[in-house]
Formats: sequence, C-alpha cells, structure tokens
Amino acid sequence: MTGEILLVDDDPNLLAAMKRQFRGKFPLETASSGEEAVAHVAAGNIPAVVVCDMRMGGMDGVSTLAKIKELSPDTVRLMLTGNADMQTAVDAINTGNIFRFLTKPCPPEMMEAGLVAAQEQYRLVTAEKELLEKTLGGSVKVLIDMLAMASPLAFGRATRIRRWARIVSLALDLPARWQLEIAAMLGPIGLLSVPPEVIAKLQAKAPLSEVERKMIEESPGAARNIIANIPRLAGVAKVIHLQNRGFDGSGYPAEGPSGTNIPLDARILNILNALSNVTGGADPTRADFAALQPIAARFDGTLMERIRSVLEVGTDHGREGRRVKSLPTALLLPDMVLAADVTTSDGRLVLSAEVQISQAHVESLRNLAKVKRIADSVSVLVDDEVVTA
Repeated sequence: MTGEILLVDDDPNLLAAMKRQFRGKFPLETASSGEEAVAHVAAGNIPAVVVCDMRMGGMDGVSTLAKIKELSPDTVRLMLTGNADMQTAVDAINTGNIFRFLTKPCPPEMMEAGLVAAQEQYRLVTAEKELLEKTLGGSVKVLIDMLAMASPLAFGRATRIRRWARIVSLALDLPARWQLEIAAMLGPIGLLSVPPEVIAKLQAKAPLSEVERKMIEESPGAARNIIANIPRLAGVAKVIHLQNRGFDGSGYPAEGPSGTNIPLDARILNILNALSNVTGGADPTRADFAALQPIAARFDGTLMERIRSVLEVGTDHGREGRRVKSLPTALLLPDMVLAADVTTSDGRLVLSAEVQISQAHVESLRNLAKVKRIADSVSVLVDDEVVTA
C-alpha cells in the first residue's frame, strides 16, 4: 500500500497502543517479529516507512531493517529501542541505513514528528526516482526518433541488432539487459554527425577516402559525447564508444582496452555489428558465421560460439505462428512494430522493418499516405502477431 507505515515489535501491548495513538493519522500495519515483517514486505506489501524495535526474539531490529532494505531500498527505516548504547546506534545506522533513531519510551509527539518526516522523505525519494526515470526514458526516445527519421537504414539496422541483442541477453541470462538494448539502438546515433553523402557511400560499400573513413571511425565517440550527458547512461556511452574495438586490439578507437577488458556489452555489439554487415538484413545463417572466420581474432571466440548457438537460423527465435492481416495508416498506434519496410512511391526508405513506431512516426506515416507518397497500408507486428496489408 502506498504510504503504509509498518510497525515491528514483539510487544503486542506496545503495538496496540501505537495503533490507537495514530489511528486516523497514518495507514498502519503491524508485525510482531522481524521474520513476520520481512515476509510481509517479501509478499509485495511495500511500506513507505518501517519502525522497528531493536531487541526482539529471533531476528533483531538491525537484521530486520537490513533485510527490508534489500527487498525495498526506497522504504524509510526508523529504529526504536530502549537500549541506546553507542554500538547499537552504529550497527543500526551502518547496516540498516536508519533515517532516525528513537529511544523508548518515545513521547507521542516525537514519534508522530518522526513518522511525518519519514513519510516526506519517502515522497522525496520516490518523486526524484520517478522524475529521473521519465527523464531517462524521454531522452532515449527522442534520440531514437531522431535516428529513425534522419537515417531509416541506420535505424533499421539498429533495430535488427537490438532484436538479436535481446535474444542473446535472454538466452545467456546476462545482467543489465536494458543497457545492452539501449546501446544497440543508440549505437549509430553518432552517424548523424557524418555528411549524408558519406553515409550513402558507406551503405553502398563504396571506397571511402581517408577523411571519410576517419569521420566514420570517430562517430562512436560523437555518440558517446551525446549520450554521456543523459542520467544513468554513462555505462551505455562507454559501450557505444567501444563497440568497434576488436578483441585483439584492432578496430577503433585506436587507443583502448583489448580482450576481456572490453565491456561485455561492447564485445557483444562488435559481433552483432559484424553479423549485420554480412547477413544483408536477414537472420544469420551458418554461412554468415563462417564468413567472419577470416577476421575471428577481432571477436571474443567463446562469446561468438555462444551467440552462434542462439542466433544461427534454425534456433527458436523466429515469427512462427504469427498471423497476417490488413491495417491502414489511420489505425496505426504508437509502440506497434513494423514487419516490413515502408517505402515511398519512388522507392525511398521511410522506416525499416522491426522498427517500434512512436507517435511522431504514426503522424508522419499518416501524412505521407494522405499525399500519396506511401500506400495507405502498413505491415506491423502487434502482440506477437504480424498484421500486414
């Protein structure tokens, strides 16, 4: 319950007295032991505040609050004890991260003031967390939308690599999956700093001049500089900067770590980027993995084999069993996923398959359909079903 205060004490008379005292002022729940309190929180009943007695039979107050901290880091913790020795206070503060330390007997007005302050602290912590998460999500979404509109080909490639990254991270049970997926999607964002004609040559696999090659090699650094300014994305920025750094020290940036000193996510993206270069947009086959053998030293060999075992065509990650239906642009909704490229009447790519469309994409596609630049039907993937014109 949001705003709940959990009182923990092995003295039933004290619990009853506190419930009478603060009835109508606070939403109160009680637990008569540390074990009961921990079980209450573990069951999903997340309190805003916990007030816990220090001396209880079984699990003591310090252990109880430390465990509750593990289960619910945002819960504000208060310690109540009749034994206010220095070591008790030190243990409570260091182990349980106590917000306030109250001694028995605690005057009602002091207890009430402590509870009010703890509730306010909880509101501040959760509001700041929500603001930070919305800022992070909004910033990432803006960058992804920019990439989708500025370079549909690069965005389509990034979307395909993100899908592979998701499959790999789930199959290998990797930590911080969100970091790898964001890095996969924002990996090409630095290409927005490269002139369109150079991007066109790169996509056509035409020879690049030394100056043009240097622009491409420096683009991950440009991406890092953009992304590093977004809260909580310092790790993602580092992964993107090193995504083309070879396991053997080759690639770019020219100066940097090698071997297992390269972050795991960057080593994964290095392999997935190389696969994308040889697959032509399809899922990787045995031949595609074989095509990377001449440059195998650039990759983490053990990781390559694990990725091959998951992604090679024939493994269970396709679209089997998904239905096909017609959907006009008027019925498009944000978060739908394109199942086929959207192109203009003259063949220009607007959005690539596998793109999760935003509200801006929906409006753009509808406007293009109104002026007859695209057909008024789009192939999308919704709730694990392919819906196509």
